[in-house]
Amino acid sequence: DLLGRRWTLRIVWELRDRALTSRALREACDNASPTVLQARLKDLKDAGLVENVPTEGYQLTARGRDLMTAFLPLSDFAERWGRRK
Repeated sequence: DLLGRRWTLRIVWELRDRALTSRALREACDNASPTVLQARLKDLKDAGLVENVPTEGYQLTARGRDLMTAFLPLSDFAERWGRRK
């Protein structure tokens, strides 16, 4: 259910390589509604996928990185599919 909610996967994707502050994450998510973004971050924190490190911002936890690893093959497929002629 959580992964199907609007903006959830985008947030995980944007945090795949680095921690982002709330503002930077909002910009990376095409200026998603702050209310929705904060709700999704809370959901992701409650699920143990994201944590907020005070000096760095939001980042994936080990469990969140495992989730990202599971999604990388889908990203690779999408890249190949997008290049098809």
